[in-house]
Amino acid sequence: MIVLNEQLNEPLYFQIYKQLKDKILLGEFAENSKLPSTRMLAKTLHVGRNTVEYAYLQLCSEGYVEGKTGSGFIINKIDTISYPAFSNQNSPDYIIAPDKCGKLDYEYNFQYGELNPADFPLKLWRRYTNQVFSSVDIGKMAAYNDRQGELGLRIEIMKYLKLSRGVNCQPEQIVICAGTQSCLFLLCQLFRQYSTIIAFEDPAYDGARDVFINNGYNVIPIRLEEDGIDLVQLEKSQAKIVYITPSHQFPTGAVLPIRKRINILNWAVQKDGFIIEDDYDSELRYNSRPIPSVQNLDTKNRVVYIGTFSKTLAPALRLSYMVLPPTLLERYQKIFTKYNNPVPWLQQKTLEYFMSLGHWERHLRKVCLSQKKKHDILIRTIHELMGTRVTIHGKNAGLHVLLEFNDKKEHELIDKAKRAGVIVYPVSNYWLRTDKYADNMVLLGFSSLQEPDIIKGLKLLKSAWFGNQR
Repeated sequence: MIVLNEQLNEPLYFQIYKQLKDKILLGEFAENSKLPSTRMLAKTLHVGRNTVEYAYLQLCSEGYVEGKTGSGFIINKIDTISYPAFSNQNSPDYIIAPDKCGKLDYEYNFQYGELNPADFPLKLWRRYTNQVFSSVDIGKMAAYNDRQGELGLRIEIMKYLKLSRGVNCQPEQIVICAGTQSCLFLLCQLFRQYSTIIAFEDPAYDGARDVFINNGYNVIPIRLEEDGIDLVQLEKSQAKIVYITPSHQFPTGAVLPIRKRINILNWAVQKDGFIIEDDYDSELRYNSRPIPSVQNLDTKNRVVYIGTFSKTLAPALRLSYMVLPPTLLERYQKIFTKYNNPVPWLQQKTLEYFMSLGHWERHLRKVCLSQKKKHDILIRTIHELMGTRVTIHGKNAGLHVLLEFNDKKEHELIDKAKRAGVIVYPVSNYWLRTDKYADNMVLLGFSSLQEPDIIKGLKLLKSAWFGNQR
């Protein structure tokens, strides 16, 4: 019997994983026997099916079970141990991303966020890394460097943001961070004495939401309208901080219009509050010009602007940044005066060279053209193969789209796709109030696939979802 405790500071899927692992190690499951189906266990435990799948995939990654198409999860041969396996010291030091297990078994993986390695400017990056090693600055390798990040890089980012996003700032306001979640973790500390209630779009980027939850914040879900966050519901909430993705809402793709941008700024002034503007993929617009940032309209210093290089350069570099308004900057400098910057100096300096010599703009043009071709092929092929049986959300920008169906459920779509050798992804993960979700969508990322593979994968999906229907 599995017992879940929602009061524990542990995700439910991790509790399921640990208890199943304990039972396997103690021999309660026989070799080659099957775990209960994810659907059955989810129903028994009154949790979402994804929660159970994540637990099973963790067991799969550690070798306790093996996932077999059409057969479920089969218990591997395990030498049992004579003491209880479930204890704090036996907990794993890490949890893999649930979508990694068995990834190589599928030729067509519509995963969001991963880039094509061929798009990375490897020769230039190697050249400027070598130049950094040969420069007079190399002595900085032996020292702790600027806590907010290298000044030269912050100047380049400032110049880029002013031209491309209309962000008004000075280099002193920019903090270099190791990814967007690193930015948000710092903000959790900055806001803690001010408020621990934060409003979030629902659905929203779960990786951001979890940072605040794991730091003890009360996350208030605010529903989305067709043009972004519902400001009436935001006004009625107790929040004085709100997290938004206004230029390409994740995951729906909604764009916050100027009227709402002005109104949410007025809300922040009236509440003596703050807006966290996550501009995660603003460069990637395919049939219109990039939209100016909310920060561009902010005259009262109420916006924290966050940007990243993960969607256009390389996620593995872990390079992001935030622009702090003066009041928060002063607090940041007091709280983090003894914190060292987490991004390696060498990577910062190489990126500074890359940007200062004009390669960043050229790289952006190349990447945008490459991703636009993939995007256009994706949209055109979906229309050709699936027609009016699906509704596409979030097109014309970013690295993903959502497909909405009239008469199919998320788990059914994902299961049928897997059986056809294709991975598509759930949208339910991004909802805090899953009861508000119609359970009829899947997410398709396209950035890591080659153009012919997009077409082949979609043909397999059409056959899996609609058979021979025309």
